Amino acid sequence: MGLNPASPLARLMAAPMRAGTVTWIGVRPDRRVAPVPVGMVSADPETGLEGDHYRSRGQRTRQVTLVQAEHLAVIASFLGIPEVAPAHLRRNLVVGGVNLLALVGRRFRVGTAVLEGTGACHPCSRMEEAFGPGGYNAVRGHGGITARIVQAGVIRVGDAVVADDAGA
Repeated sequence: MGLNPASPLARLMAAPMRAGTVTWIGVRPDRRVAPVPVGMVSADPETGLEGDHYRSRGQRTRQVTLVQAEHLAVIASFLGIPEVAPAHLRRNLVVGGVNLLALVGRRFRVGTAVLEGTGACHPCSRMEEAFGPGGYNAVRGHGGITARIVQAGVIRVGDAVVADDAGA
């Protein structure tokens, strides 16, 4: 059961928000292979992100994974290390300047593509492999979000991430 759209909380959650910026893009060419950083990627609602091994899968709610750039420092702090490389988290997009959780259930533009936030992107057991004991718990609550591609387009490093209130 959803919120009453006329409720004060629903109005606050749908309020305008500051735009963010794509700071890193990675595609995973195969299962258990480290993501490859790219400067741009094509997004298609039917097939997902070009070059990503999830591209051919039928599950469209996880076509794109996003994590907040600000959370990389938080995770590093929890691990007691100087920094966390984006590829270690196995997400497709690192985005700074916007609270990604505020985009769950909303449509948003990234470059010329339109995405819709579908839920939280929880860590997997690979975090223990990437960071050692405690890696999973360090990422819990900071793993970002999943999204589906609503409209095809191209996403580039430096592109804005903007809530698409007109299309939601």
